[in-house]
This record gives sequence, structure tokens and C-alpha cells, in this order.
Amino acid sequence: MSKLYSPGKIGTLEIRNRFVMTAMGLAYCPGGEISDRLVEFFRYRARGGVGLIVLGAVGIDPLRKIDHDMVYMHDDSFIPGLRRLTDAVHAEGAKIFAQLFHAGRYARTKEYYGVPAVAPSAVPSKFTGETPQELTQSEITEIISFFAEGARRAKEAGFDGVEIIGNSGYLIGQFLSPLTNKRTDRYGGDLQARMTFPLEVIDKVRQTVGPDYPVMVRVGGNDFMPGGNTNVEARQFCVAAEKAGVDAISVTGGWHETQVPQLTMEVPPGAYSYLAKAIKESVSIPVVACNRMNAKLGEKIVDEGIADFIGMARPFIADAELAAKAEKGEYETIRPCVACNQGCLDNIFHHKSVECLANAEAGREAELLKGSLLPLQIKSDHPEKILVIGAGVAGLEYARVAATRGHQVTIWEENTQPGGQVLVASAPPGRQDFLRLKDYLVNACRSLNIEICFGKKATADNVLAEVKAGVFDRVVVATGAKPIAPPIPVEEGVLVVQAWDVLKNQAKTGSNVVIVGGGAVGVETALYLAEIGTIDASTLRHLMIYQAEKPEELYRLLTQGIKHITVVEMVKGIGKDIGPSSRWSMLALLRKFNVKTMDQTKVVAIKQDGVLVETAQGQELIPADTVVLAVGSRSDNKLYEELKGQIDKLVLIGDARKPRKMLDAIREAYDEAIKN
Repeated sequence: MSKLYSPGKIGTLEIRNRFVMTAMGLAYCPGGEISDRLVEFFRYRARGGVGLIVLGAVGIDPLRKIDHDMVYMHDDSFIPGLRRLTDAVHAEGAKIFAQLFHAGRYARTKEYYGVPAVAPSAVPSKFTGETPQELTQSEITEIISFFAEGARRAKEAGFDGVEIIGNSGYLIGQFLSPLTNKRTDRYGGDLQARMTFPLEVIDKVRQTVGPDYPVMVRVGGNDFMPGGNTNVEARQFCVAAEKAGVDAISVTGGWHETQVPQLTMEVPPGAYSYLAKAIKESVSIPVVACNRMNAKLGEKIVDEGIADFIGMARPFIADAELAAKAEKGEYETIRPCVACNQGCLDNIFHHKSVECLANAEAGREAELLKGSLLPLQIKSDHPEKILVIGAGVAGLEYARVAATRGHQVTIWEENTQPGGQVLVASAPPGRQDFLRLKDYLVNACRSLNIEICFGKKATADNVLAEVKAGVFDRVVVATGAKPIAPPIPVEEGVLVVQAWDVLKNQAKTGSNVVIVGGGAVGVETALYLAEIGTIDASTLRHLMIYQAEKPEELYRLLTQGIKHITVVEMVKGIGKDIGPSSRWSMLALLRKFNVKTMDQTKVVAIKQDGVLVETAQGQELIPADTVVLAVGSRSDNKLYEELKGQIDKLVLIGDARKPRKMLDAIREAYDEAIKN
């Protein structure tokens, strides 16, 4: 068996396996107090087999509080609530650290509190749009004491250790970086001088908690900021941190301001494990490798000695039982995190609490509990024979949940394969993880003996006949949506296709393509088409190993396809319906692939030789041999309307009810399925 499932040690603390659920703000704690919601969320992750949980981000500064329902620990009054959390985690056999958090210049002062954000120097933050106030030496001393007092409270509250946050461009990272530390006193200067503040924090924390209490530091293995710290400087800091008394290093990637994607779907799994590898080679204490991890990859990384522990946050949100399932080798039963960020990071950016696209229970455990059981642990008192029409994610999720609760479920799917719009969403480059969710749902349905009938078109007549014959008691319509064709004048003979058909490889396109609609689907279609004719990863590897081409030519071959693409959008802004954590990188890719974008542009007509558009400057003709429509969708609920009033137990779910995000469709399917 992989070493990943064997006990590991951080300092004197033994942990049952090498899985670490890394810190992530969840926004489950109004007023900073530990809530039932947070306790039950982590109880289920601990019960699911994770070795170590890191609670974050825990506010330690009483003046510069973290608002938006994050956890506070800046006063002794928070200790009893924190003790309730640690007791719950310990009862399930897991360990838990508290992450001591200070945002520095990343604090959003205008939104959260009245005092200004503080930092080593008054360097404006692109992340917040604000300029922080430079810390005085007395304020620095005070903040160091906040870290130490936070560590003391953590120990008193029953935490097994603490993690000092030094990654992602927060306060400690700001002191370490020459980009944000312009000080001329002993806290600024060369790297050794810039280490002064973090090393004093470590020293003060160590003095406060004693020699045997585990202290971990989370670092950025590379800031990925031009002119900032690289892995070279990160290694030097980690060596110094070990000498200062740190027991472990958790290694993640770059700053929030970096232009190198860190957590989005396009990042290859384990892409930044090389950063942890280099740091492990420089220190003798345990190292945690993070960013886009999964269980199988974690086994490889630990067994090969690249790192000692594997850190993940979002995958444990997606499946509380990830560790236990992986240890049994039941990988196909793990509900996958697809790195979409819809319910987690995007929610936090929008000041909402964390949810999960793949897991409708995440963050709702306390709300859903009936006694000590979740809905899927309770069999229905009235098992039914249920027909689900449509094998998209909503239909599959409804079927999975209903069958788990004891109902007998059959799915009719008109097409020859399941997935619905997942097949569209997964087509653009770097979006393939959506297929993992489809595969999980299909495997779950098959393991529950759900019959999926492909090529079976549902009509009002054949559905009613089955219901009247007693074959089914309940009918669930999950027929999805269909793309819209806008009322634009089109000359005869012009090739006009739907974006969905392009993404499903059911429509051909020429060399000059105009995409009408600059929302998520339009952007994804542009990226899909832009990659055609570029070199693939294996070709790049071959050319790089043998140094067959110069780096500039390799970059051109990677980003220069065979099509000329223009995206036209009527309103201001491209990709406005894409979540903030993904939008910036997708728009950056459009630029890198030389896709032209035009917003605030109205399509007047589609002609033989191109698309006639109108902007504030007047009309112009964009040459095109293919026009792709990506202007939205409408519910395909015709069958539901025909059945309404003729079947007592008739349910409409997913995009058939209303086109929206995948997260909403899965949540609705789950909630409907647990009603009966």
C-alpha cells in the first residue's frame, strides 16, 4: 500500500495518514464565532479519514478583522467555541491545526473595517485596488504579539498545532518580497533583512507554545511575480525557518496578483509539485505538496519522495470521504473536484459562503442532518418506481440520490451517451475535468443498478402509457435546454452553426470565424477553435528536450492556430458570466491565442462575405466564412408542459426548469430527490 496511507509525523505529533486538508476561508461563522455549520462540515471530513485539517483563515488582529463570516481568534472569548470544533475533529480520529492569518495589504478595508490596511510599505495592491499604510516599528511588534497570542489561544482551544500563513502575498509574504518591502530599517533590504519579520514571528510563536508544540509555515514556492521571489528565495527562507524552530513546511504556489493561474481547471494536476520537491531537498523537516492534487497523484508524490504529505482543500469539500475511499482503492467512487471554483472561490469573491458544484451537501451538513444522519443515510418510507428523462448532470444526480434512498430508478436518454451539456462544457482546452464529474455520476448510477436506456426518446404518449400501466409512480423531467437562434438577417448559403454543435464536434468551421456572443460559451468556443493547428504537449516536450526550436518559436507554435477568430458581444465586457477566479485567465488566453474581441458591438446582418456589425464608430464588415452563434439557451420543457396535469407526481429540474450554472442544477436535483 502507498505510504500516503501510513502515519506521518510533524514534530512530536503523529497523524494517521499523509492527507492534509489545507486552509480555506469558508465564511460559515457569523461574527467570527464557531458555528454548528462549521463544526459539522469538519466533523464529516474528519470522519471521512483525512489525517490533518488546517482551519483557516483565522483572524488574529483585533483591529484589522477579517469580515465576511471568517473565524476569529483575537480574544480569549473565542476559545470555548474553538474547543467545540477541536473536540469534534478529535472524536473522529483526525488532528487539526489553526492557521494564524494576517492579510496585510490584501485586506479590503473599504468593504470590511474602518482602519486602513497595513503592510511593510505603502505599495498599492492590484488585488484590492487600495494603498496600505506603512507599518511603524511599534505596530510590527504588536502584530508579532498577535501571532503569538493566537498560537497560545489555539493551544488552549485544543488545536494540535498552528500554521503561520506566509503564502499567496499575505503579510509575511509582503515582508519577504522586494516588490512590497521598500523599508530602510532592519525589516527591509536584502533577503536576509526581509526575513526578519517572519523569523521574529516564528521565534515569538515558538517561545509562546513551547518546544514540543507543532508549528508549520505555509509558503509560496514561487511568487510568480515579475521581480519577486522565486523558488531560490523560497528555499532560503525555508532553511532559515527550520533553524528558527518550524516543524513542517506547506508549499503552495504564487500570489493572488500573479498572472500565472494557480488553481483553475486549466492548471495540470500537480503542476507545482516541483516547488515542494526543491524545498524538500533543502530542509530536513516534513514538506506538504499542494495545488491541484488528487489521491492517485498524491500516492505517486509521497511514494517517490517528492513530498511527505499531500495538501488539498477543494477535493475534500467535494467529497468528505475522499481519504477513506482512496485507501480502499475505490477511486471511481470519489466525487471529484473539477476545479471550476463556482461554489468555492467565486462565492468567496462575491461575499457568499462556500458551496460545491459537485457536492450539494457541502456546507449544509448541519442544516440537512436529521438526528445524526444525512438524507442519503436514510431510506425512504415510501419507495417509488421513478422515471428520469434526461441523463445530464441534473438527471444523473437525481437518479443517484433517489436510488441511494431506496427508490427504483430508470433513466431514458435520447442520445447515445450521458452528460448533456457537460459534453459541451468539457470541450474547450483545459476544461476536461468536467468529464470526471460525468463519469462519477454514471458510475454511481450503475453501482446502484439504475438502468440507463440510451437512444430512448420520451414522448407524452410513451411516458403516459408507462405510468398508466404502473411501471412508474413518478416522472422527473430533466430534458435540459436548447441554444437560441437570434433574429438576425442571414443571406442564403452562409454557414451558420451553433456553438454547442462546434464544441461537440458536430459542426465544421472554416478559416475565418466570427462568434456572435461573448459570454462564457462564446469564450470557450473561441478557445476551442483557437487551439486547432497548435502543437500538443508531447510535441513540445520533444522539441524542447532536443532544443530543436528557440523558445520564441515554441511559444508561437503553441499559440498560433490555423483560424482567424473574432468574438462579438453586444454589451460591455467579454465573459461577464464567467466566475472571477477563472475569467481573468480565460481572457488572457484569448489574447495569447490572438483572438480578436469586440464588445458593445451589434450584429446587423450575416452576409455571404462576412458579418456586418455596428459600433459607436459606425458599421463595418468582419470577413467570415463561418458564423458561430453563442447567444444563450432556453429551457427545453415541451414534454413537461404536455405531461402537466396528467401525472400526479411530475417534477421538473435542471435547465429544463431554468438555464443556469451547473452548481444550481445539481443542487436542485439533490434537494428534489431527498423530498420523498
